[in-house]
Amino acid sequence: MAKRKSIYTKDVILVMAASFFFMFSTMFVNPLINGYAKNLGASSTFAGIIVGIMSVAAMFLRPVAGNLTDKFSKYLLSFIGGVLILIGVLGYVFTPSSEWLLLFRLINGTGYVLCTVCMTTWLAFLVPRQHVGEAMGFYGLMNALAMALAPALSINIYQKIGYRESMIASAVSAFLMVIAIQFVGNHALPIKRPRTKKKHFKIIQLNVLPVAILTTLFAMPYFVTQADIVTYVEQKHLSVAVGAYFLIYAVVLLVIRIGLKRYFDTVRFGVWFWISLVSTAAYISLLAVMNNNWQMALAAAGMALGYGIIYSVLQSTALLLAPIEEQGLASSTFYLGLDIAMAFGPMISGVIDSVLPIKYFYWVELVLIPVMLLVYFIWRKRLNDAIDHH
Repeated sequence: MAKRKSIYTKDVILVMAASFFFMFSTMFVNPLINGYAKNLGASSTFAGIIVGIMSVAAMFLRPVAGNLTDKFSKYLLSFIGGVLILIGVLGYVFTPSSEWLLLFRLINGTGYVLCTVCMTTWLAFLVPRQHVGEAMGFYGLMNALAMALAPALSINIYQKIGYRESMIASAVSAFLMVIAIQFVGNHALPIKRPRTKKKHFKIIQLNVLPVAILTTLFAMPYFVTQADIVTYVEQKHLSVAVGAYFLIYAVVLLVIRIGLKRYFDTVRFGVWFWISLVSTAAYISLLAVMNNNWQMALAAAGMALGYGIIYSVLQSTALLLAPIEEQGLASSTFYLGLDIAMAFGPMISGVIDSVLPIKYFYWVELVLIPVMLLVYFIWRKRLNDAIDHH
């Protein structure tokens, strides 16, 4: 058997590193913004708006970023995105008031949207089409590591040195991202197709619609947990080391992604779907009954199997379902599903928390499982065929 040529070229490694830095920068700030806004004199409601404005802005900006990505060099857009993130974070550090914080949050959000759509598409551009799954697996891993490490670090650092000072770490991370992409050789210029009629602005890539819906459904309990697990544990008076939850998630995810990396390009969608569906039902149930560290650790592992796997499978399926000249749009459609979960998940859970007793907080989420099944059965042929076409 011929030795497989490695997909990890210098360019691929640099784009992955850059994606770690911009994600770290954004996720580092996220747990602090609410408290920082109140610290600057914002009311609870206004602080909530400042936190949420980024996801809401992202939903509107995604399609724009997707269309731009298919028309301009990925390097140029990533560079602009990185600079906007840096300006936004430096704004947080020096802002005199919470009103200014809202403005810098929008600048940061715009940069974040450009980077997420661009970096995914850029990476898919740098690897052979039949290895998109493996590349997305590792790209997702970089994101997951940043998502797990950054909040854990930021919460610990700000308690020691304060809000403004700790946010400098986020600015440094954004700066490193801008530096890293300067050394990428292939700037991924758009693919020009002759003889196509004038392209219209598209909001979503229609082939990718079922992927976006499933992304929203699987991501909802993830973002609810990210936003609410600390208060959930407090309200139930549980003695669990909740700070370790996302670190356990990241470690298990690391093991899964490395162990299964070769299978992401060869195993059909349905197999991953069933594994993730069962794992999702399991971890939601575990969080509902959790009263010790073992159950919490098992829930975190279940989340890695449930959400962690399906995330990169959905991401690569989105890219495989769309024509090569609409990869940016496919990527932005996938992320739109994520934005909807990120913006509305915590809002809906806030309502659930105020209407129902805390013991039902997680049980209610099992309602998502039959919806996932419905979406899968309607589109299962398209989803399963994505791999066979390449």
